[in-house]
This record gives sequence, structure tokens and C-alpha cells, in this order.
Amino acid sequence: SITKERTEVVLQGTSSLDPNDPAAVWEEYDFKCKPGDLKRRPCFITPYHYRLDWLMWFAAFQTYEQNEWIIHLAGKLLAQEEATLSVMATNPFAGRAPP
Repeated sequence: SITKERTEVVLQGTSSLDPNDPAAVWEEYDFKCKPGDLKRRPCFITPYHYRLDWLMWFAAFQTYEQNEWIIHLAGKLLAQEEATLSVMATNPFAGRAPP
């Protein structure tokens, strides 16, 4: 165990025209091995880590200013860049307009 509390960085997008609308539906991008859905079986790839998933874990200990790469990742997800989406487990906007 490394910490007593586990904070998570969660990346979500919405198709709502007004993201501040309380009725806006936010959909989460899933990672291949990052902890998330408690009903999902853990990803065992020992002794290796999926690098992006591992970086997301450490990013939760700091601010986005200390992890500028998250801003770039979010931009690539918004643009639905295929290379970036290929390292994600799911794209909630597949076959639809970008968030």
C-alpha cells in the first residue's frame, strides 16, 4: 500500500451544447488498466504497466499544472485523434460527433 486514500483523475466528455447545464450527460473515457469500474476485473500485466494508466495514477497526486501532458491528452481526445484513442479501452463517442 502506498497511500491511505486513492484519488483518481477521470476524463469525461459531453455532447451537450451547454456543459454547465445540470442535465448534461457526461460520459467517461475508460483506460485499459487504470482502476475505475469496481465491477471490472483487475488488469494483470506484471511486471509491466500500461504507461498512460500508470501516469494517470501519479497525476492524481499532483495538479494539472505539474502534469501538462493531461491537457494535451484531453485535447487529443476532444479531436478524436485515432492514435490517442487506440490506447484507451473505450471511446464513448465512437461513431458520433466529438464531445
